[in-house]
Amino acid sequence: MATRTRSRLSTALLAPALALGATVGLASAPAQAAVWNSCDQWGNTTLNGYTLYNNIWGSGTGSQCIWANSGTNWGVWANHPNTGGIKSYPNAKKVVNKPITSLASLTSAYNVTVPSSGAYNTSYDIWDTGYKYEVMLWVNKTGAVGPLGSSQGSVTLGGSTWSVYKGNNGSNDVFSFIRSSNSSSDTVDILPILKWIKDTKGWFGNVTIGDVQFGYEITSSSGGLDFTTNSLTVSSS
Repeated sequence: MATRTRSRLSTALLAPALALGATVGLASAPAQAAVWNSCDQWGNTTLNGYTLYNNIWGSGTGSQCIWANSGTNWGVWANHPNTGGIKSYPNAKKVVNKPITSLASLTSAYNVTVPSSGAYNTSYDIWDTGYKYEVMLWVNKTGAVGPLGSSQGSVTLGGSTWSVYKGNNGSNDVFSFIRSSNSSSDTVDILPILKWIKDTKGWFGNVTIGDVQFGYEITSSSGGLDFTTNSLTVSSS
């Protein structure tokens, strides 16, 4: 079972951008010309309110390139070796910056095309503004991957049934919700999940939700695999 060994804070982008020397960057983009692409380790840009990150943060990595037609239509080509440990979390981020009790709604819809091989999960990564708490929502997973922490049973919230895990990676608490069946498209009602953690379990208080990220936590993708976000919306009020 693969587990996370460190967090993927946005502050990692302060590190120097390191070109990976990949020669497949443009070839990995879709047939239509992408608005933006990057093979840099910390490559990032902002498009129509979403910030995109290539975010190759693990050790023993291979090559990875990200492309985007918009903040809500983007993808990644990754060729990471078939070894343990998370290599990257390419993602799109929407900033919310509201306390839980000030949120009337927080929802997201996704539609993805993901490979049938490799080892990865497609997940939301939701942070408070102090980066003390991390809520992960795994909507699909393939290969030898698993959440951090110990099992807390299962719960039906936000339109799906989830297996819940609670742990700490040495930097922050991590609450992982693993969808009971893989999904390539759905709408997730995120706010009830956050309220369940706060009110039912008491694992955190009225924290301010900062980043809502959505992407692919890749452990291995040997030979080169494509991950495509056909559409994504994150909405709050």
